[in-house]
Amino acid sequence: MPVSLSDVLRVSGLAMLWLAGALAVVGIGYFIPTRPELSLLIGVAVCLFGLTLMDSAIIPLLVVVPALVSYRVALGGTDLTVSDAALFFAFFPAAIFAQRPYTPAMRSVLWCCVTYEVMTLFTVIANPYRANAVEWVHAGLLTAGALVVGWCIGREGHARLGLTLFLLACSGLAISVIVQGIAQYADGNFSGVFPRWPYDMHKNFAGCLFGIAGAVAYARPSWVRWPPRFAQACFWICLTGIAFTQSRQSMAGLAAALIVIVMRTHNSGRERRSKVILLAVVAGMGFILVMVRNQLASGNEYNSFFQRVDWFGESIRIWQTNPLFGVGLRWWYTDRFETSFQPPNGVLEMLSTAGLFGLVGFLVLMVGSLVVLWRMDPRYGLVGFVVILSRLVQGQLDLFWVAVQTSIPFLIVGICLGAQGRELADQPPGVGQAAEDTPSAVPHNAPDKATA
Repeated sequence: MPVSLSDVLRVSGLAMLWLAGALAVVGIGYFIPTRPELSLLIGVAVCLFGLTLMDSAIIPLLVVVPALVSYRVALGGTDLTVSDAALFFAFFPAAIFAQRPYTPAMRSVLWCCVTYEVMTLFTVIANPYRANAVEWVHAGLLTAGALVVGWCIGREGHARLGLTLFLLACSGLAISVIVQGIAQYADGNFSGVFPRWPYDMHKNFAGCLFGIAGAVAYARPSWVRWPPRFAQACFWICLTGIAFTQSRQSMAGLAAALIVIVMRTHNSGRERRSKVILLAVVAGMGFILVMVRNQLASGNEYNSFFQRVDWFGESIRIWQTNPLFGVGLRWWYTDRFETSFQPPNGVLEMLSTAGLFGLVGFLVLMVGSLVVLWRMDPRYGLVGFVVILSRLVQGQLDLFWVAVQTSIPFLIVGICLGAQGRELADQPPGVGQAAEDTPSAVPHNAPDKATA
């Protein structure tokens, strides 16, 4: 009987787990007298890995909320976010113990991620410095790593719980922004709100997170079985949070997502609301144009609009020093150039860091993923499509490669792909492939008896 790679990985993982367990027991006994806190930490880790044998999605589920935290910590001489650490911690059990085989759609998106990594490897070789290599690995974790973690959650049957945790966390954060904004407005300060709870955040980070959550809440796929009022409440809370942050890129990203959802979904209740939503989109776009016009009229060369124009020009100048391979990922952490900034545009960032090769890889990653998700059954593919589209739009108006803002869309895509994979696995042989390749004839998000 032939042995598959999945079987080899699973057996190897079990062997490593038993070995780690034995070493942990010895370690706990050794450190209890002198380092009780370290013994407790080892014990918790052993418990979590033991639970992984029962359900491979235990650790991935536990990191859904920490994956939203952009707070930076120093670990082993490396400055990384809590989100990065959480994804790294969850990736290995997800990769080793999650159920396989992957569906064709999952494999296609993974190949898009691999293509990006291969195309950016040229700049790592051409520009050998530490930050370059570290960021190359980091980008793989934000895309393919988050995708695998999300697949594990969805494939094990926890898609609803995972997306609910994400939506509740974002809504809670939006409520804190609203409260802070009301207090700020009461003092006569009508500028964008920079959240201070539970830690200091940039308004664009919070706004972009609310935009992705708002798109998920409005799409409300039928398989999550959210009550309509719950999803609508989360949507309007996140939308209000965006308004208080005044994040223009978030407004643009959410507007693109809402237009796609309205165009691709068909049921009577949503069609009645579509006109209101489209009016809100038009109002949001008008607000963005008014803000840009005011910045242009101010003549202040240091405002965000003119600053971005200067950075665009500098990015092109730096790219021209090495058009094919770029000057290296995270070049702004080096002293090779007079200026030090991360280009506030995804395309220009790829050109300056990885050149034309990197830009091709970036387009394969983003456009290729969108094509795969568009061709899927919209019950599963639409949510993934709109969060990737929203992030792509956001990233053309501000920083693209940012922890959380990049990883969360791929985590959500993985959850959706895993949920579809679980459904296909429960179908008779031959039916699953047809169901995956053919868009569903059933109207997306049609009200069911439990939530109508």
